[in-house]
Amino acid sequence: MKILIINGPNLNMLGIREPGIYGAKNYKALVKFIKDSCREFGVKGTVFQSNSQGKIVTKIQKAYKKYDAIVINPAAYTHTSVAILDALKAVSIPAAEVHLSDVNQREEFRKFSYAGMACEAHFIGQGFEGYRQAIKYFVEKK
Repeated sequence: MKILIINGPNLNMLGIREPGIYGAKNYKALVKFIKDSCREFGVKGTVFQSNSQGKIVTKIQKAYKKYDAIVINPAAYTHTSVAILDALKAVSIPAAEVHLSDVNQREEFRKFSYAGMACEAHFIGQGFEGYRQAIKYFVEKK
């Protein structure tokens, strides 16, 4: 099984950006955690991060017929990007949404997810573990 794991804007700033919300571990630690989780479940995982909406859309489009699933943390684009929603819908690859923090317990605008509309599973507020659970979800679904 091949899974594309996409991380959106500012996730590269983990450990620096609001550690009270996102934790003290950096992005390198997140990538290691994701890769370890992929190995645990026998998954070939590709991790991608961009602060650019266009690059995320292009990565989703290029996943067509190449990946079995997408795990996406669209970060701030969650609440603003119809383009990412449309890309996820266009490729019709099963997708799961992940958020490190519990977006439902934060500012009102964070409670709506465009990308989430194209996702069949959601792992919210579990920190790094949400990625592991999303990967596990697709492995068990297979």
